[in-house]
Amino acid sequence: MFLKEIFLCFIGLSAGGIVAAGVFAFLVMIGIFPRLIGYTRTNKHILLFETCIILGGIIGNVLDIYKFPIGYGGNLVMGIYGISVGIFIGCLVMSLAETLKALPIFSRRINLGVGLQYIILSIGAGKLLGSLVFFAERLGK
Repeated sequence: MFLKEIFLCFIGLSAGGIVAAGVFAFLVMIGIFPRLIGYTRTNKHILLFETCIILGGIIGNVLDIYKFPIGYGGNLVMGIYGISVGIFIGCLVMSLAETLKALPIFSRRINLGVGLQYIILSIGAGKLLGSLVFFAERLGK
């Protein structure tokens, strides 16, 4: 019985590692990390970026498996976490859209000469507003 549990633990950890490696490879392939480093002009801190990415993946997995109670200051921690995740998801979506060349095709289809940035901004603002309404309703209960 003990050998079976060890084998299942090994298989589960191996499969999780393969999936995580695939996700990180996808993020590197679409160029989100080099693009963020280029925008911030912090090329000399690449080792720090790599370390933070690896630690973020490890800590994210640990927090997903184990539930840690957030005591005093929990709202502040959750606010910082929410802003960080929102910024990351926004960068991921824009990097993916740019990689797929979706925005130029979209602007040609609707014959849009100028103002594409306002459409992108309104889509993001609508998503933000929808999220705020959703969470505000849940906080009232």
